[in-house]
Amino acid sequence: MAEYKLLLPSMGEGVMEATVITWLFNEGDNVKEDDSVVEIATDKVDSDVPTPVSGKIVKILKQKDEVAKVGEAIAILEIEGEGGNTASEELQTETPAAPDTETLKTIEGPLQNSASNVEFSGDLYLSPLVKSIAQQENISESELKSIKGSGLEGRITKEDILAYVSNRGNQPVQQTAPVQQEVAAAPKAPASAPVSTVPVAVGDEIIPMDRMRKIIAENMVKAKQIAPHVTSFIETDVTNVVKWRNKHKDIFEKREGEKLTFMPIFVKAVVKAIQDFPMINVSINGENIIKKKNINIGMATALPDGNLIVPVIKNADQLSLSGLAKAINDLAYRARNKKLRPEDTQGATYTISNVGSFGNLMGTPIIPQPQVAILAIGAIVKKPAVLETKDGDVIAIRQLMFMSHSYDHRVVDGSLGGMMLKHVHDYLQNWDLNTEI
Repeated sequence: MAEYKLLLPSMGEGVMEATVITWLFNEGDNVKEDDSVVEIATDKVDSDVPTPVSGKIVKILKQKDEVAKVGEAIAILEIEGEGGNTASEELQTETPAAPDTETLKTIEGPLQNSASNVEFSGDLYLSPLVKSIAQQENISESELKSIKGSGLEGRITKEDILAYVSNRGNQPVQQTAPVQQEVAAAPKAPASAPVSTVPVAVGDEIIPMDRMRKIIAENMVKAKQIAPHVTSFIETDVTNVVKWRNKHKDIFEKREGEKLTFMPIFVKAVVKAIQDFPMINVSINGENIIKKKNINIGMATALPDGNLIVPVIKNADQLSLSGLAKAINDLAYRARNKKLRPEDTQGATYTISNVGSFGNLMGTPIIPQPQVAILAIGAIVKKPAVLETKDGDVIAIRQLMFMSHSYDHRVVDGSLGGMMLKHVHDYLQNWDLNTEI
């Protein structure tokens, strides 16, 4: 028999640690290769860790709510054979690389680019990547303590420190009273929402927020503090879309083994509208606008526990309708079954929220930072509508749907936000019934 150390695997760029949520097996239990043995949480997603070998769990090294670093042993297994993994093999675990030259060049106005000999006390936890950036930018420990971290337990992430460096270069450094930075694009705002004391009556139930709900709450407050929201509305006749889907959904499922929902059609229309108005596909960095090359569509997805997560369809403009359907189904399935990887929730440049899936007619969605716009799609409802024909106007039963478009008024004016929404409307209302999938 041999001893095997189960290591916390690499979970994507910038993810250096994870918190143990729960063990799915106990000490003394036998596990098979590829069994999920523990649920973990990062500041991006929750996921399972499978074991690459079969064996018996003889010792659990990281208990519930404890934090493990990437490459650190979280359990010891007893396996068949003579050899287990060695210390040298543990060190070969892939870890995220430091930011490349091009990434650092995008930071506006760094104080200096050469590395310094800044040292940090053990009171401040910094991942190797964050520490490397701090040393290169000559950021003192007192400055680091002023940064409000968005990671687990308020720890500073790569995004936090890059945002701080970007804003730091645009204003004099106040060593005596360092300013907390939320994100590079943010105007000065309160670090957190005001806390009020709510009276608790007899019979009231107090439910502590879980980790994901805390993250959602913090992100929503930040988003509203940062971006001045404007929302435009439009009602769209999607009768052709409904007819087309009804015609193809059974054929598609039989051919591909995949469900054909409305979402691929909505994404296709949004991508075409973004190509018409690329200044919707941007982010703000200080006083600069970053125009994104890739079109990555975030897809707000409700989870069984009532929380929300936004997996990302990467390079959506390069996918066919069939490709979009498969990508959407895969992301939705993995989101609901805690199989998403951290990179699956990163890099969105525009987001769609289907509030119609809950029977809602419309909504006023909050823009996820650092994006500048989000589209909410309402329920499709049969209604009487006026149609123009060669013989005059008639009233007919049509499939109608509201869409609401929230956008950041710092960079998206009403004309741009409204025209973008109108183009999505036109693409859906004039959907070609002969479109192939």
